[in-house]
Amino acid sequence: MFIDRARIMVFAGKGGDGKVAFRRAKGLPKGGPNGGDGGRGGDVILRVDDGLNTLVDFRGIYEWKAADGEGGGKKQCTGADADDLVIRVPAGTVVYNEETGDELADLGPGDSVVIAKGGKGGFGNEHFKSAVNQTPRKATPGEPGEVFPLRLELKVIAEVGLVGLPNAGKSTFLKSVTRADPKIADYPFTTLSPQLGIAHIDQSRRLVIADIPGLIQGASGGAGLGHDFLRHIERTKVIIHVLDVEPDNALTPAENYRAIRDELAGYSSELAEKPELIALNKLDLMTDEDQQEAMDDLRTALQLDAATEIYPISGATGIGCPQLLEAAYKLLHRDRVESGW
Repeated sequence: MFIDRARIMVFAGKGGDGKVAFRRAKGLPKGGPNGGDGGRGGDVILRVDDGLNTLVDFRGIYEWKAADGEGGGKKQCTGADADDLVIRVPAGTVVYNEETGDELADLGPGDSVVIAKGGKGGFGNEHFKSAVNQTPRKATPGEPGEVFPLRLELKVIAEVGLVGLPNAGKSTFLKSVTRADPKIADYPFTTLSPQLGIAHIDQSRRLVIADIPGLIQGASGGAGLGHDFLRHIERTKVIIHVLDVEPDNALTPAENYRAIRDELAGYSSELAEKPELIALNKLDLMTDEDQQEAMDDLRTALQLDAATEIYPISGATGIGCPQLLEAAYKLLHRDRVESGW
């Protein structure tokens, strides 16, 4: 299950109350104040756990409370500080204040953030003694901890994102090149949530690939799976645009390509400018002669220059997939490749 959104309420701990107390000992009938300060309330901390990849742990748990600080004691003893509450989240979690909509944190691998601070402990009466008030009976309560309603959104962190219309064959390709097991069927929106897989090119090189739910026209305006798709794809570094060589929507591969590009640009200019590879899929359904004709037609229709490759693949049979992965790796690491790394 891929849970990518959650709403929670976090309560940092209250500081412990200060203590009113006086020394009592033989020979000291009028002992001075010795009430201690209260301890600090626990913070609420969000910490990235590399072993998590969903927000499923938040299902059914709305309130997350840190412990309160201990109250001050006699003999000027300060109350113990409370333990912090550490909430573990997957990398890619973006945290918003649910009331204001403000972004509070964007957590990547290894990140940790105090999202709600515990209250300070109150002062005991020993704190208030003075030359004119040697027996103060005043102590202060601990400060309340911060309380926030939070919205957590998980954006898939993948190096390569697969884009394309529903039924373009993205899930089949992902299953072919990784150990991921996405649902595959002959109807639109088979993939309803992002699927991650790791493709091993060789012993030392790998790619993290995300199969994102298919787009439809109007997605940038919220149609279909719309913004859910685009929100996940915007973090990938390289896009593989998967095209069905024989689309089932009565349009050509080139027309479908332009439709997807329009949606990407409509959502974000930065997203539209990401490095991209074009893969023409399901070529196992054609003869060699028809395959070449389909490649030539697509190149002509898109007015591609000689330097722009079109990668002929078959996700079902694996044909052409190793070459596409190699190209994606080089594009992802082109700075290193160009420097001879």
